[in-house]
Amino acid sequence: MISTELKSHFLRLYQMAFSDDNFDVLEMKMLYHFAEERGVTKAELDAILLNPSHNSMVPDSTEEKLSYLYDLALMIWADHKVEPDELTTLKKYCLKFGFLEDNIEALTAFLLEKAKENLPKQELMNLIQE
Repeated sequence: MISTELKSHFLRLYQMAFSDDNFDVLEMKMLYHFAEERGVTKAELDAILLNPSHNSMVPDSTEEKLSYLYDLALMIWADHKVEPDELTTLKKYCLKFGFLEDNIEALTAFLLEKAKENLPKQELMNLIQE
């Protein structure tokens, strides 16, 4: 059974892919890659995307919040460019996840910089913990 938190994450990723009105095939591939990383099959992901009715949940831990936000940053860079609508959406999720408004600019810049470098998530988490 896929948790509501994880379903919410996939729907956020899907929303991010559409936020610039240009849903790229690379973004869809990345979405399925994220599902595979978390043990979610293509059929399960399709069911989540086709039936998005559930209560949205925000992760509890800071580490999970940053992991999910980094996935969103990676999704933004899937087509090798950052559109203003995508940046706005990322900032919105940073706020929704409980990060202070004063830190949003720096946080989104950091996440996008590391996503552009395609830094592995574990290395990102190690950087954050230092």
